[in-house]
Amino acid sequence: MYEIKKQIYLDFTKNQKAALCNFLRALVKKTPEMSVDEILQKFIEDEKYYFEMKASRFEFLENIIDERWFLNDTEKYLKECRKYYDYKKSQEPIIQAQKAFEKEKRKFLQQVKMQHENPTKKQLYYYDKLCKKYNIEKTDTQELSKFDLKEMISKIIEEHNDNTRHSQNIDE
Repeated sequence: MYEIKKQIYLDFTKNQKAALCNFLRALVKKTPEMSVDEILQKFIEDEKYYFEMKASRFEFLENIIDERWFLNDTEKYLKECRKYYDYKKSQEPIIQAQKAFEKEKRKFLQQVKMQHENPTKKQLYYYDKLCKKYNIEKTDTQELSKFDLKEMISKIIEEHNDNTRHSQNIDE
């Protein structure tokens, strides 16, 4: 897409070219169900309407909107944009899988890091409170890592939730 920008709209200023290309690219992205020809026709019709209303975003197009070279350049750019967005859409499953893998990797690395750290005061306090609440005998937490204590707390909570669910099912 970036190579085609060097070859089109050679008579436009840098700002005019950038504004028009950004607008056209957004138009293609917004309307994936429309063909390139339909998008081009819609763009031309809309711009002619705005010229009549004297409210165009691109006043510099008023005298050249029907020129063959302008239509050809615009069609080339729209086709490149369509290719770009179709390719991006085809890559979506790969990107999602990669994101999921990275998320799992971060989670694993965090667990490894936690296995080498001492438990926090909050964790120890929370563990003590849980043990008192559920009348569980405390284990020695001196040699435990942050990860080990987290797992123990999760296990206590999970067991309590299972017991609560089980007793609710019996009551029903």
